[in-house]
Amino acid sequence: MKHNRKPVREMLSLLRPNAKAYAVAAVSTVMTVLLGYATPLLVAETIDCILGGKSTTLPDWLTGTLRDMGITAHWVRDNLWILALTLVGIHLLSGVFSYFKGRMSAVASENIAMTLRERLYNHLQRLPFSYHVRAETGDLIQRCTSDVDTVRRFLAVQVLEVVNALLMIVMALVILLRRDAGLTLISLILTPAIFGFAMWFFRRVRKSFRLADESEAAMSAVLQENLSGVRVVRAFGQQEREVERFDEVSADYRKKSLRLNNLLAIYWGGGDALTMAQQALTLLVCVGMAVEGRITVGTLTLFVSYVGQLLWPIRQLGRILSDAGKSLVAMERMQSILNEEPEPEEPDALKPDLSGDIVFDHVSFAYPDDGLPVLNDVSFTIPAGSTAAVLGATGSGKSTLMYLLQRLYEPTSGVITIGGVALNRIDRSWLRSHVGLILQEPFLYSRTIRENVGIALREPSEEQIRRAADIAWASPFIHKAEKGYETVVGERGVTLSGGQKQRVAIARTLLKENRILIFDDSLSAVDTETDARIREALRREQSGVTTLIISHRVTTLSQADLILVLEDGRIADQGTHEELCARPGLYQRINQIQAGLEDELREVTPQ
Repeated sequence: MKHNRKPVREMLSLLRPNAKAYAVAAVSTVMTVLLGYATPLLVAETIDCILGGKSTTLPDWLTGTLRDMGITAHWVRDNLWILALTLVGIHLLSGVFSYFKGRMSAVASENIAMTLRERLYNHLQRLPFSYHVRAETGDLIQRCTSDVDTVRRFLAVQVLEVVNALLMIVMALVILLRRDAGLTLISLILTPAIFGFAMWFFRRVRKSFRLADESEAAMSAVLQENLSGVRVVRAFGQQEREVERFDEVSADYRKKSLRLNNLLAIYWGGGDALTMAQQALTLLVCVGMAVEGRITVGTLTLFVSYVGQLLWPIRQLGRILSDAGKSLVAMERMQSILNEEPEPEEPDALKPDLSGDIVFDHVSFAYPDDGLPVLNDVSFTIPAGSTAAVLGATGSGKSTLMYLLQRLYEPTSGVITIGGVALNRIDRSWLRSHVGLILQEPFLYSRTIRENVGIALREPSEEQIRRAADIAWASPFIHKAEKGYETVVGERGVTLSGGQKQRVAIARTLLKENRILIFDDSLSAVDTETDARIREALRREQSGVTTLIISHRVTTLSQADLILVLEDGRIADQGTHEELCARPGLYQRINQIQAGLEDELREVTPQ
């Protein structure tokens, strides 16, 4: 499902399921602010009324209630320990509400972060193959981790800071205006400058954060590529070049991060200067008025305390806007994934038996990115249960045939059918769960051999795993391994040879209920003898399964019932091994070259 809402609306939609947690946090915030303002007010009343003997400034209803309870200025003066105990109680109660504020906002923000991560991951699983071909893995990881955490931090802290700031401003203004309206206006004379400075900072920081975030994503992509391809880097001695490449993106990220940090330093430094100037001005005016007897010492204490509490949330507005800007950028980057069209739902798709003939009927295809034709008017039929092989030069369209057969792409024109049912009418998940594809470079997880083989089923039995390994001729090297099936193969199977990885991948695929098996040059890394043993085991154990083999090795192709020869995206020839060897063409030339090489190898190999 696409998410076309604007970032602000998207974040609001994330808040709604956690409304109760935020409500508790908001109430706790209100209580924390009220208790925070109670302390300076209590101190001011103590100085003026209890110790100074002046009349109270408390509301009549409150003084009346206290008088009815027997609490008078004289009684409090005789029991000052009550005031001390009250102040301690206020701070303890404030701490309790601060705890609930932090806990509930953390619960809500972590729920939202989990929702975002799961939504992104779920959507990525449903995006078409073409999206993953062009997307950078490091950038996707950045969006699913760092960007999610940026939004989480904003929702955990700054959302409630908005409530906190507004309440602090309103409370301070009400109390200060009631005390002295003129002095209050003097105490706020620099407020417009502080507010304007915060708005300027918001506009600048949003753009700067986007550049820094994109630069970090580029650095993550380079790091991920290097670590994934570490064997290639070492094999070609490219360590220094890769270090230089990483240094370039790292330096770019450093430059853009410093620019962002410079903005933060300018804002906090400038904000501190304006705030301190306002507090200093307030203090000077208040001291002068107190000396002249125009205000009491308690009022001076109250104004000095409250002006700081009034200016702090206005200054904090810059941080709120800064984090809001970062969160909007992060949300936009996540939405760019969520707005990608997933593979369409197919409620009326069929789930037929896939054991029928495979027919390509005048199929043409061009990749959507460049529009260049890869297959041109390709037609052939593979009888059910037979073995077909495909031979062709690099770029001739061999792998594209397999992508089309798994509906990773749709043909530009023409029709593909299995058992007479058009491929575009067959449910994608059903099709892919019954078409086993083994790639030349299989992906293995950093787990044990047992887990890698058994990953195709939810709870495979020991017998199933061992039988699949036997058919794939993986058992011999597994038994020689130090821990057998419990041997950890390392990330991407780095501890295994190319042929061993291919055999583990074949065993993994054989655990599925395959009606069609595709070997996309996935026997290229095994020796000729092992190749023959695997193919013989497959014929014996997988009878009735339609098999397609892509290979450059004629000995691998020779036993196929049908061999297709691809040249420049077209079927140049087709037939059995004997028929193609008897006709001039690409297959005959390759067979002669490989046969000659084998003869030369036998001549130079010691007997």
